Amino acid sequence: MDWWLGLGAVAAGLLIAVVTAPVGVSGAVFLLPVQLSVFAVPNPAVTPTNLLYNVVAGPGALWRHHRTGGLWSPLTRRLLAGTLPGVVAGAVIRVFALPGPTVFRLLIAAFLLPLGLWLCARTLRPRSAGPVREPSPRALGALALTVGVVGGIYGIGGGSLIGPILAGRGVPVSRVAPAALAATFATSLVGAATFALLSLTHSGAIAPDWFLGSCAGLGGLGGGYLGARLQPRLPETFLRLLLGTLAVGVGALYAVQALT
Repeated sequence: MDWWLGLGAVAAGLLIAVVTAPVGVSGAVFLLPVQLSVFAVPNPAVTPTNLLYNVVAGPGALWRHHRTGGLWSPLTRRLLAGTLPGVVAGAVIRVFALPGPTVFRLLIAAFLLPLGLWLCARTLRPRSAGPVREPSPRALGALALTVGVVGGIYGIGGGSLIGPILAGRGVPVSRVAPAALAATFATSLVGAATFALLSLTHSGAIAPDWFLGSCAGLGGLGGGYLGARLQPRLPETFLRLLLGTLAVGVGALYAVQALT
């Protein structure tokens, strides 16, 4: 039975990563409801298990971006500077002062649904061409810190939050994707280690499900590489629509889960 669960986790990780990696999303935001509904991973272990998935799956897409020279950009460094301290704070909050999951799902839905619709609308009906206005370093740092905290609490990589915002500001997806994936990987590595340390001093299901997280991550490892390899072959308009559609889909999924 364990091996069937492992194969199912590998398949889920592979499928999710192939679809999400081209737009800089690790797919953990989609894996979270699969863990809860299909694999019955208990709370709060579901959070570090999601982070473990990101750690195992991340190098596939990152290696591909490294080979093409798009990984270590100033955008990547700014995101890392904010997400790394944020995920430690989020892990502590998750263990000692966790808000209810229903509130989280409603907040994510309220954020991602309009953001995804806005990104799709701007892609289908673009404004006149103008200079790309990235967020200021201070605004980008605050955004990265917030995403890091959210990632530490709920085990989502953050690419699904950062990606639509930067793409909506006009930053090419080819720049957003490697930076978002690098921040997701580093944040997840630090977050998983934090949960592992907290599990030594706190009772309850805090440590990750090493078997399921590793199996899903192995699937995501191959899927992430394939997705990153597909990215240069996909037009920018398609990538933006895909990112917007993923944001809408995740927002709708969490809204339904919160209201049922």
